[in-house]
Amino acid sequence: MKNNLLKYFVLISVFLVSTHSIALDINVSVDRNPVSINESFKLIFSMEESPDDDPDFSPLDDKFEVLNQQKSSQSSWVNGRSTKSISWTLDVMAKQTGPQQIPAISFGDDVSKALSIMVLANSTSDKVDIDDDLYLQVEVSPEQPYVQSQLLYTVRLFQRVQISKASLSEPTIDNAIVEKIGEDKQYNKQLNGVNYSVFERKYAIFPQQSGPLTIPPTVLTAQVVTGAGRSWNGSLFNTQRTKTKRVQSKAVNVDVQPAPASFTGEHWLAAKSVHLQQTWSNDELSVTVGEPLTRTLTMLARGVTASQLPELNTDTASSQLKVYPDQPLLRIQSEEDGVIALREQKAAIIPAKAGDYTLPAIEVPWFNTITGRIETAVIPEMTITAVALESVEIPQVIATEPNQKLVTEIDRLDQAATVNTTEHYWKWLAIIFAIAWLITLVWVVIKGRFRRSSSSSIDEENSSVKKAIKDLQQACKANDPKESKKALITWGFVQFNSKELDQISRYCSKELQAEIEQLNQALYSNNDIEWKGEDLAGLVNEHSQRLQKRDKKAEGLEPLHKLQV
Repeated sequence: MKNNLLKYFVLISVFLVSTHSIALDINVSVDRNPVSINESFKLIFSMEESPDDDPDFSPLDDKFEVLNQQKSSQSSWVNGRSTKSISWTLDVMAKQTGPQQIPAISFGDDVSKALSIMVLANSTSDKVDIDDDLYLQVEVSPEQPYVQSQLLYTVRLFQRVQISKASLSEPTIDNAIVEKIGEDKQYNKQLNGVNYSVFERKYAIFPQQSGPLTIPPTVLTAQVVTGAGRSWNGSLFNTQRTKTKRVQSKAVNVDVQPAPASFTGEHWLAAKSVHLQQTWSNDELSVTVGEPLTRTLTMLARGVTASQLPELNTDTASSQLKVYPDQPLLRIQSEEDGVIALREQKAAIIPAKAGDYTLPAIEVPWFNTITGRIETAVIPEMTITAVALESVEIPQVIATEPNQKLVTEIDRLDQAATVNTTEHYWKWLAIIFAIAWLITLVWVVIKGRFRRSSSSSIDEENSSVKKAIKDLQQACKANDPKESKKALITWGFVQFNSKELDQISRYCSKELQAEIEQLNQALYSNNDIEWKGEDLAGLVNEHSQRLQKRDKKAEGLEPLHKLQV
């Protein structure tokens, strides 16, 4: 009994030790990095489970001043699974400039990781008069941007008074595109021994022409609280007394640089980075003749707007490949340091003939605004393979040749007749006439069967054509491109012995070819294209009638040597 209790005690101890050894993952982050000295920033500790104990933030006191701290927790139940998040948010201010390390913080037996940040000294623009209750500060970077490149414009409002209402003007600049980026930020900052509450907003500006550029002052109109007023009717709720105050920033002048003369690309593109990539609907780059292979090209660029991204050249340099491009997708996303633009182009490539096709490389030259160098984003040349359709046995009417045995026999008899023409003349003459009569009889029977077979084949072909046209008319009336394609391929197979739209199109008139081209675009475009099939059905019907009239006219021609009776 004692041995069993000892075993249980050991197992429980091992379980408790192993459970305790699984450390809780505590994520540490700041709302921005770097920060300025005497400028508060948010320090966030977050986790998905409850820690071992409350945190001990005393290790921060050596290099940081904790102004405020707040705990929050959130629980949710999604798809039968419970999730939980806990966070501590601290407003802190660094005491020293230079690289600083936020030390590890203990949550009982759970410990966070250390985090490095950079603390900058106050700039000369931070010096304000101690009597300034409201103050606007603006900053631009870089001060000499290139034309159409990104210029960051930051507006900061410093306040040490209470504001009830305020409005901040947006920058309006001639010959420039202005985009607000990121979320507005609020933090505390100490200047000249005075504590300020700071409101920060950022813009991305893209000058559209070179030369001097002036960013006009930003204007703030605010209702400043001056005290509490008395209630005129004895109410317990007193109204606030305010006064209107208006402040404005300084105007900013920048010198916009033109595109360097060494840049020889067709489309000027100045960015921090540019990336090209492609994906295929079939990773093996193989497609059946007449079927589409979708290619997706994506361009990502940092520090430009989506409208500045150039169109990507998708020419295939082969008449056997048809390309049906889709409408490009343009998107823009803002981040802390500017904007990221995306251009996505999709195209359906349809081969008309089996074989290997080499798609040329795609090259986009661009100017790197960080390094000041000309670079090229490249997608190398690609080879795709078109595979032929499986062969289909097509019934054909073959005229029966005369019986070769009879012909051989005639030749043998003719040779035998020349050996002894005198002795057996009448005997062999009778035999020859009999055989000739037999050959004539066989030829008449074969000719009759051929005519009946040919007539039956023509009737069946006409019936198949009529059914295909009827199906096509129904699909076109419903404006259904997929069913119309099936019916059109059936008609082309019966009429021209072809099961590919491109090959069927070669036998048709220019008007019908144009309608088949529109059907292809409706089939292989990713966008919803309104397609109407009325004209296609009518042109196919007219084409079939012309073919029938031509065949009947050919059948009605008299032979060159008409038998005289």
